[in-house]
Amino acid sequence: MTTLAAEDHQLVFETALAFARKEFGPIADQIDEDDAFPPDIWKRLASEGYLGIGVPEQYGGSGGDYMQAALVCEALTRVSPAIALSYGAHLNLCAHNLLRNGTEEQKRKYLPKLCSGEWVGCLGITEPNAGSDAMGIECTARLDGDHYLLNGSKMFVTNGPGADFMLLYAKTDPAAGKRGITTFCVELPAPGFSVSRKLDKVGMRGSPTGELAFHDTPVPVENVVGEVNQGFKVVMSGLDLERAFYCFLALGCSEECMALALAYSQERSQFGQPIAGFQLIQAKLADMYTGVFTSRLAAHEAMRLSMAGKRCSKEAAAALLYTSEVSQKVAYEAVQVFGGYGFMKEYPVQRFWRDGRLGTIGAGTSEIRRLIIARELLGQR
Repeated sequence: MTTLAAEDHQLVFETALAFARKEFGPIADQIDEDDAFPPDIWKRLASEGYLGIGVPEQYGGSGGDYMQAALVCEALTRVSPAIALSYGAHLNLCAHNLLRNGTEEQKRKYLPKLCSGEWVGCLGITEPNAGSDAMGIECTARLDGDHYLLNGSKMFVTNGPGADFMLLYAKTDPAAGKRGITTFCVELPAPGFSVSRKLDKVGMRGSPTGELAFHDTPVPVENVVGEVNQGFKVVMSGLDLERAFYCFLALGCSEECMALALAYSQERSQFGQPIAGFQLIQAKLADMYTGVFTSRLAAHEAMRLSMAGKRCSKEAAAALLYTSEVSQKVAYEAVQVFGGYGFMKEYPVQRFWRDGRLGTIGAGTSEIRRLIIARELLGQR
């Protein structure tokens, strides 16, 4: 449980956790086993107002703020990190991005459908040859009359295989580097668009991830988000917030692993006593708690700074670096507490162990986060 949020925020977290335990807790392991996202989940999330948190009511949202959205992500993670990952991609990477950068017409046209769950949203930036080097994308958009024609592919797109709407980054001036990127609203499916493949992941199974292809896919000029060749600004507008938001997914993984290990250590007996009575197990539990406690502090501080509108690249990168790596350590030790049973699929702790691994890779790898922190410290922005 989070204990740093204001009372109304705390209620949001507790309500969302109860919802998740009831609605998809019983099928969380099956979601992972089948690698299938339940088709009615979006509508159930929307009915609770979760898909519109942080989006004003005038655009079909449910109001609230980014902290509430992050706490819902944390709560969903406690039950299914895969569902939480898709939720975050839909709301934080797509809807919140459009809210910050879209025109009034774009916001009124697209946000209500995203907030209601009628549409599933995603973000298209990573490509087969452009991961950490996000500005090295090769997907192009060529002006042709009153449309742009998209050509290229996007990789590791969360929600991509079944998405109805994408915020996509493409080169409109390939010779200009990062100064030649433009952001587009893309309705899916569209002519020339195809899902090259749905990716078979080790973890976060149930959150659909795909490689998407575009061949002369037309996008109206009015679907440009921000200004032509200024997509770099759109990217940068949300990086700190994105990293702060995903701290809560890592935190949720750590919290659940600790809770599972604590309960199991008191139930499992060896040598005539619960294993919680052994000092080596107690040391693991103490280390887990310490990691969760400090991760919570880091996550909340990063989100507080982001919501205050302050530049916090160093702090957000540090918070996500820390929370994601702690999540790995906590999950590892939780599996160890379970022993042989921790390696069995019938126990959910192994699922969190696999799911949490993405935290050190997605939203910028741990290595990239360290580079960001170092450059900020050295004044090399």
